[in-house]
Amino acid sequence: MLVAVLLPYSLQYKLASFWGTYVMFMTKAICGLSYQVSGLENITQDHNAIILCKHQSAWETIFLMAILPPSSILLKKSLLWIPFWGWAMATLKPIAIDRSSPKQALSQLLKQGAKRLQEGYWIVMFPEGTRMAPGEQGKFSASGSLLAQRTGYPIVPIAHNAGEFWPRNSFVKYPGVIQVKIGSVITVKDRKSKDINAEAEAWINNTMRKIETTTHTL
Repeated sequence: MLVAVLLPYSLQYKLASFWGTYVMFMTKAICGLSYQVSGLENITQDHNAIILCKHQSAWETIFLMAILPPSSILLKKSLLWIPFWGWAMATLKPIAIDRSSPKQALSQLLKQGAKRLQEGYWIVMFPEGTRMAPGEQGKFSASGSLLAQRTGYPIVPIAHNAGEFWPRNSFVKYPGVIQVKIGSVITVKDRKSKDINAEAEAWINNTMRKIETTTHTL
């Protein structure tokens, strides 16, 4: 990715997407860990949107890179200093914020997020802010819904149970099938930010309960 920075951005992103697809393939081949997706039709090339995704693992960040059209991810600025991985992420037009200054971070998200959306990129956000263990729910930030409300771009919610098989802060990956549910587009026209956020949060939480019930029944 560091070498590819000299190429057109479309080619840079194709390389990153290929890497994500390769990691998905090798995870299945080596660890016996695969995935099933429903709702993929809600990710289209016709229009971009804001992704609000459940955050349990490192897996979903790679998965989203593999399946999404060119996108920009919201992340902590400090992550870009991680050798190699962070440097590579810095070439993919992320929205890198400093969480120690919430007001400045929100202002940066709204400004850069609007710019990225207008340029045709998808925006990827994890509204809980950090990875949550399976069964846990974090405080749902309204920054994504505020960006949607101000720009008019819709939201696509995503729920999954990757943390059951690829736990946070763990080197070990367990065999199984990760369930990924991509929700229908949430329209935002003439709606309040808090109502948009409540709908996205309710869908993700309700879908997570359904996924967890199915997983523990198997």
